[in-house]
Amino acid sequence: MRAFVINKYAHPSQQHLSTDAPPPKPGPDDVVVDVYSAGLNFFDILQSQGKYQHQPPFPFVLGSELAGKIADDSPIPKGCPFKRGDRVFGSGQGAYADNIATSWRSLVPLPRKMTFDQGAGLFVTWPTSYEALVGRAGLKRGEWVLVTASAGGVGLAAVQLAKALGAKVIAAAGSPAKLEVSKRHGGADYVVDYTEPDWQKQVLKITGGKGVDVVYDPVGRIRECLKCIAWKGRAVVVGFAGGEIEKLPMNLVLLKNISIVGIHWGAYTKFEPQHIPIVWKALIELFESDRVKPVTYSEVFPLENLAAGLDAIEKRKTWGKAIVRIREEDGSATERAKL
Repeated sequence: MRAFVINKYAHPSQQHLSTDAPPPKPGPDDVVVDVYSAGLNFFDILQSQGKYQHQPPFPFVLGSELAGKIADDSPIPKGCPFKRGDRVFGSGQGAYADNIATSWRSLVPLPRKMTFDQGAGLFVTWPTSYEALVGRAGLKRGEWVLVTASAGGVGLAAVQLAKALGAKVIAAAGSPAKLEVSKRHGGADYVVDYTEPDWQKQVLKITGGKGVDVVYDPVGRIRECLKCIAWKGRAVVVGFAGGEIEKLPMNLVLLKNISIVGIHWGAYTKFEPQHIPIVWKALIELFESDRVKPVTYSEVFPLENLAAGLDAIEKRKTWGKAIVRIREEDGSATERAKL
């Protein structure tokens, strides 16, 4: 079996693809999935080097997001709703391999119209963005939303979701090319380049001086965004892709009567598992209605070039969701995506 096995900590560029890795051993609640596509994430780069909060014991297979089919020889645990051959997406340690053993509870049926490439990037990005906007920010139809890093995986999902939920969206990014992606693939109403000085004044002008009701920030620019947030606005801390954990001027929080809230979707498994199916039900309905659509980066990397894909992530060359393709899907699946 091919697998990106980590035997020692090193940068992904110094790791190698194994062609004779042992097949995965399923646990009591696990199914075996034939992996077709897997999502590339920045945290994979950290995990390869031993710098991530979750570090499996050696040896382990890298990768955590996937889409594929329940294998023909997979066990089907008691209570598992899937059968062999079902198309699924989800998570599990070891996605950068021909096969993975993972809990059936970490899998979701892949919508009929989606390709495996599209499905491989759903499990982390989309519920994070949905719960951030709906559950944490309480987004209402007609409100103004500012999305930073708007051409990235979670950013583009947030732009699409905010539009689908009836908001007016201002997409912020750091280059003309990424702003164009935000408009073309996300459907943003307006775009602003946050590398320009006093870019917040553009946001205030667009909103008629009011400012934005919701800030969605996965990069670490909340402090800057407070200059253009509205009275009673809500700022959602999604992450710190820029590398710095911010210190915020709490006087502005008081004077503008705003809320600053966080979203840690992974923690819902521990603290609020009953809420997870509710979010997925809402998302699947949006996918099936064609009101939103996953966006994948223009270059799909084969498993043999995984390190190149992670390098592109690290150097911020990608937009949307970057994907590594493990095996090709048949023509009927590709046709489904065109429906």
